[in-house]
Amino acid sequence: TQYGTLLRNGPGLFSVGNTSYKHWFDGMALIHSFTFKDGDVFYKSKFLKSETYKKNIAANRIVVSEFGTMVYPDPCKNIFSKAFSYLMNAIPDFTDNNLINIIRYGKDYYASSEVNYINQIDPLTLDTLGRTNYRNHIAINLATAHPHYDEEGNTYNMGTAIMNFGKPKYVIFKVPANATGNKRNKKKPALGNVEQICSIPFRSTLYPSYFHSFGMTENYIVFVEQAFKLDILKLATAYFRDVNWGSCLKFDKDDITLIHLVSRKTGKTVNAKYYADAFVVFHHINAYEEDSHVVFDLITYQDSNLYDMFYIHNMKQDVDKFIETNKDFSRPTCQRFVLPLNVDKETPPNTNLVRLQDTTAKAMLKQDGSIYCTPDTIFEGLELPGINYKFNSKKYRYFYGTRVEWSPYPSKIAKVDIATRTHQVWIEEECYPSEPVFVASPDAAEEDDGVILSSVVSFNPQKPPFLVVLDAKSFKEIARATIDTAVHMDLHGLFIHDNST
Repeated sequence: TQYGTLLRNGPGLFSVGNTSYKHWFDGMALIHSFTFKDGDVFYKSKFLKSETYKKNIAANRIVVSEFGTMVYPDPCKNIFSKAFSYLMNAIPDFTDNNLINIIRYGKDYYASSEVNYINQIDPLTLDTLGRTNYRNHIAINLATAHPHYDEEGNTYNMGTAIMNFGKPKYVIFKVPANATGNKRNKKKPALGNVEQICSIPFRSTLYPSYFHSFGMTENYIVFVEQAFKLDILKLATAYFRDVNWGSCLKFDKDDITLIHLVSRKTGKTVNAKYYADAFVVFHHINAYEEDSHVVFDLITYQDSNLYDMFYIHNMKQDVDKFIETNKDFSRPTCQRFVLPLNVDKETPPNTNLVRLQDTTAKAMLKQDGSIYCTPDTIFEGLELPGINYKFNSKKYRYFYGTRVEWSPYPSKIAKVDIATRTHQVWIEEECYPSEPVFVASPDAAEEDDGVILSSVVSFNPQKPPFLVVLDAKSFKEIARATIDTAVHMDLHGLFIHDNST
């Protein structure tokens, strides 16, 4: 029997008083957990008591702006106080409604979104322990909710430094698992020992690339500087143009995608110029090194409509109607890119430098020495990918995810076998499973020895929500735990083994 807790995060409250959010990614963070003990599953959920939550509840209306909902002060205020609030909003103080994921720094767990605030939580009671500002530890305005963890328990993450931190740049940083020597201070958070690995300048000062995750191999960090960008001037003026921050993202489909490889040890960027056609990416699946190549797998889109799909008015449409009206939305595509590490100076231009046998991904050497990468498509129609994390940054064979068909509601869980390019699915009528989480068997010999956990909800009031447990190898259901309370659709989370808290 496995002992431990599946801890997950996502938006759970969409109206306060008589005000409502416009976008699903705006809802106030609701953290829930499924604890396995002596053959039973215990369910718990609590709202993240962020500053945003406290302010909204106290005012009994939404008073803090979110990604898709811009909020204005009382309209009867005088012109002077209006002008003052415009000024204050030119450099937005972002919400601390951290609804995307639960992440770990050292032994500290945090609810995280993509802004400079994170909220520490107790993983067992789900209580909010207090807000942390990244900027008190490292000069960044934005940071991802998808860090990487190495075998020693160190955490790697990436952020963006925009306002008042000198030249704008992307920053890669590491938080050590344990403080060493005289740094051992029980009160001090692990984040206090953060080390910057490197910084990468924006290729365009006013249009930094948006990034939701990144890749990591044994020796490198893989950063995809995509043509899906944040318009800084729009961001600074959004408040008084009466548009939301979501509208400040734009996809420049005629641009290129730049791929940066950074040494984890030295922080130096590999000086080859790797590039690809424009696409939009949110989730990296995995990355590894093989025979002097870096291989990395992503879920890509040909447009930036994904965010539009999650406006509440779209989500309220009947699923069939939604699918019908959004058939032209780009589907998520799992793609493999391969970067050759050693390029011989004598190689003639227009040569494919990829020597791996099990992929059709190419890397063409161009006349100017740059390397143009084209991907190998592994699978279509899968999002929220997960792997056996023991294989993170190593050559791997399987990944898991939710199957999506032109709708914000995932309908199936899938397992993809990269070697044979086949897949298996678990499905139940009228049910919508969350991101599958792989938990390895204690005595696992093979990569898929273990179970898949997914929290499943239904719109049918006759069907109570449940946690499903699948055998990861056969993809057959082993067990389910029905939950006799309302459960929300969530985004991301992690499994904590009993001995790790």
